[in-house]
Amino acid sequence: MQSLRDALLASLAKLAGTREFHLHVLVSSPRKHSNLYPFAFPRPKTYLQDILILLSEQTTPDAPRLFVSAIEVFVYHIPSTSSAVVYVSKVDSTGQATAPSPTPTLVNALVSYYVNPATRPLSVDHVWVHLFARAQSQYLFPNSADFPGKRPLTDMKLCAWWKHQLTSVAEELHSQAGDTVRTRLYYLLPGMGELEASCSLERIYSSSSSVSWVYGHPYSQTDVPLPGVSGRNASGTPHLGQIIPWFDDDPKARFIDEIAYTTEAEGVKSPERKRPRVDRVAVKSSEVGGEDHADKKDTHGQKEEQTTKELKKVSVGEFWERMSFRQECIAGAVTGFFVMAVSSTCSPSLPRSGPSPLAPQPGQVSPHLIKRVLTSLMNGHEFPSVERAAWSTKVLEESIKGLCDGLRSGPVVDVSTNSDSSGRRTPERCVTLAPPQTPPPRLVGGKYPMVDASPNPFPEPIASLETYRSFIYGALSVSNPQLPRKTVAEDDGKPKVTVLTVRRKKRAKP
Repeated sequence: MQSLRDALLASLAKLAGTREFHLHVLVSSPRKHSNLYPFAFPRPKTYLQDILILLSEQTTPDAPRLFVSAIEVFVYHIPSTSSAVVYVSKVDSTGQATAPSPTPTLVNALVSYYVNPATRPLSVDHVWVHLFARAQSQYLFPNSADFPGKRPLTDMKLCAWWKHQLTSVAEELHSQAGDTVRTRLYYLLPGMGELEASCSLERIYSSSSSVSWVYGHPYSQTDVPLPGVSGRNASGTPHLGQIIPWFDDDPKARFIDEIAYTTEAEGVKSPERKRPRVDRVAVKSSEVGGEDHADKKDTHGQKEEQTTKELKKVSVGEFWERMSFRQECIAGAVTGFFVMAVSSTCSPSLPRSGPSPLAPQPGQVSPHLIKRVLTSLMNGHEFPSVERAAWSTKVLEESIKGLCDGLRSGPVVDVSTNSDSSGRRTPERCVTLAPPQTPPPRLVGGKYPMVDASPNPFPEPIASLETYRSFIYGALSVSNPQLPRKTVAEDDGKPKVTVLTVRRKKRAKP
């Protein structure tokens, strides 16, 4: 099966222009995750993978490499419903790429890789692609907004851009898979009606595509099964906690938390007072353990009953209507929720009786390695100019290779030409990868997330230079004709400008 790195390189080979691409694709091994549906009882078994894509570019062989695009994605695998959820968390560019930008090509290839049954790396029948469009000047490249060549999209243009990208993916999917797949596309711009949203986006990207979009949410349809609703927890009408997935830094997740822990009479519910400590010497350990276990079980059951009761009071239609009044959606910028659902039969190359969902696959790395690279990118580098971007790109690319090589090839350090009286040189600036740290438990809806009882039976994969060369790093030289300039007419290399003048009415002679 084609790896994600090879699929992305194949898509970049068709890009116009002459340049050389250097691609780094980091895919983590699966791990247990219990917070995709934190208010569903029982919670479906979910396995999470992190994906970080970094693309650098060289205009000439002698030019320095410059990071131009980055994508952060989370892939959730739910075997009980034969579903996968692909959450596109962040997409960013530095504005230093040669036109046309490779970012749209990377995004299309990434989404197509997971929704197409021929390339899908998971043995699932249904794939859901989620994203939240919120325009910002920078996401993954610090200080890239200060670069004069970067032109971030406005709020409405960003929503139109995402709709255009998913439309292209759906068209390509149907041309390759035909009627073997069933695709449903949904979008919603909170605070805007269907006619206003459709006309606003069509003015930016006028399309004659046959792909149809539904303005609204996908949580009331029955064409594609929802990932969080299985036979065990499908009794009755599913509530919000069972049908709406919970993502980090997502306004839907914050709103669900508020609903789950809010009552009509009391407002926001305060946490319960802790029980006083029991003298373990004076009381028998068996009795204390039995009472403590019973109290914890009763308290946990009461919390489950209370949160479920509050979530059942709000219908999915009311939830999205109230989302229009949330701070994230009325802060003066238009935001958009986009969902793509694809239902198909599983790929023949992925049998049902395959390995465990937790088994690491060739080319995958430890989640801690991706975390260290992302921490270094966000906290130790900046991209306000070509010089700074070239230095940061060189350091970070060498660091990724060093991590795969057991840190035997350390990061490159930029050394100043100034020296003291002894002739010794001191580094002007040295950025090292952040050491691995265990963050404090993050509160989910006012409580700590549930800890998986059983450990992962598979050890975390250890990257090597062979992994780096075969699955992580790839280079590609592109030499294709340039796209024609988008001008009406040209004269001596300059676009022709038509100036309109006002016709004056002639006065009648006396």
